[in-house]
Amino acid sequence: MSFQKKKDFTARKSDIATVGEAFQDLLKAYKLNGKFDEKRIVASWPSLMGNTIAKRTDKVYMKDRKLYVKLNSAPLKQELIISRAKIIEIFRKEFGKEAIEDIVLY
Repeated sequence: MSFQKKKDFTARKSDIATVGEAFQDLLKAYKLNGKFDEKRIVASWPSLMGNTIAKRTDKVYMKDRKLYVKLNSAPLKQELIISRAKIIEIFRKEFGKEAIEDIVLY
């Protein structure tokens, strides 16, 4: 009898998934992976770029794997345009190669 209980316990254990795995399965089932990744990228702009740049950012959003950033400082905009490739690399390092294609600064 005790052998049967032990067997049932191990059978149930293989069905257990972590919260992260269950969440990823949910995103896949409802085809929300892309939107979730976009929201994560937009939300990470202040932490990845720093407080100084975040204070001078008016709006950040993504569309078609392009990150659109509206800045309220012309000199900062020029600096970021020059550093566009480095910014893209920062986001790709954090979120993967397919996460972001380009950055549009306006």
